[in-house]
Amino acid sequence: MGATGSARPPELGATRLAVPVGLHTGLGCDAVGVPARFGFKILSRLPAKGCVYADSDWWWWLVPAGSDQDVTWPLPACYARGAEIPDRRPRLIHHPDGTSPYTPPIPLYLLVCQLTGIAPSWAGPPVSSAR
Repeated sequence: MGATGSARPPELGATRLAVPVGLHTGLGCDAVGVPARFGFKILSRLPAKGCVYADSDWWWWLVPAGSDQDVTWPLPACYARGAEIPDRRPRLIHHPDGTSPYTPPIPLYLLVCQLTGIAPSWAGPPVSSAR
């Protein structure tokens, strides 16, 4: 096909999730995204929730920067450094009660693993025996 008859979908730009005014981001911000089909299940089961954003296809949770260190987030989850995600016009659907925008990453990670059927896996420091 020629350039005028291209069947390629338009490229998505990127956007950085905007943290609401008054919330403290001293730990930096990354985001964890999951397909929308998991969104309500995760939101309803988390004991603590930070800012949550959604569009028609994905839900995103703000987590402290570096929440992917020594952790492999299971597919289909997506980890976004700097909370920079594909621009599908996400909107804030959950505002935390306190001043922290973060969802605690370990409970979020364990829940994502449970819902995707993937065993949690993270690297630990090497262990040696004392002699």
